[in-house]
Amino acid sequence: MEIHATTIFAMLRDGQGAMAGDGQVTFGNTMIMKQGARKVRRLYKGQVVAGFAGSVADAFTLFEKFEHRLDEFHGDIQRAAVELAKEWRTDKVLHKLEAMLLVMNREHLFIVSGGGEVIEPDDGVCAIGSGGPYALAAGRALARNTELAPSEVARQALAIASEICVYTNDRIVVETL
Repeated sequence: MEIHATTIFAMLRDGQGAMAGDGQVTFGNTMIMKQGARKVRRLYKGQVVAGFAGSVADAFTLFEKFEHRLDEFHGDIQRAAVELAKEWRTDKVLHKLEAMLLVMNREHLFIVSGGGEVIEPDDGVCAIGSGGPYALAAGRALARNTELAPSEVARQALAIASEICVYTNDRIVVETL
């Protein structure tokens, strides 16, 4: 699924994590509707950070579903992500949602999609959205070649993506764990 209109980047290293998202909301391929949207937020008593790429209404639905699963499984992010992915893939209404999620706590980082995928990156670095490949490349280079904290890697990866991707702006929000 190709998602336009945002970039979300996350990094988890040695129990410290950061997730960054830009603020641009694009209407179709021709108009910027909002520049200061908040696409990264804290969930489950502040112990989980989640970000979305894709349709805003669809993403809010997924945030609610994921938060419900976190409560149901007492903050077990892995179980909540797997159960959300199963429900998302099999439910006739949810299956049509056009969004992706990044979710993390101090131990795990996952990409969750409607195809039933729950992917934990090998290197603790991942990104989604239209600027995701740019942010991912920048973030991996920074993570491998500097001693920057995850929050600074996330901020810089988004800043670099915003210089390349027309669907990503430089109004960056970073949440840390």
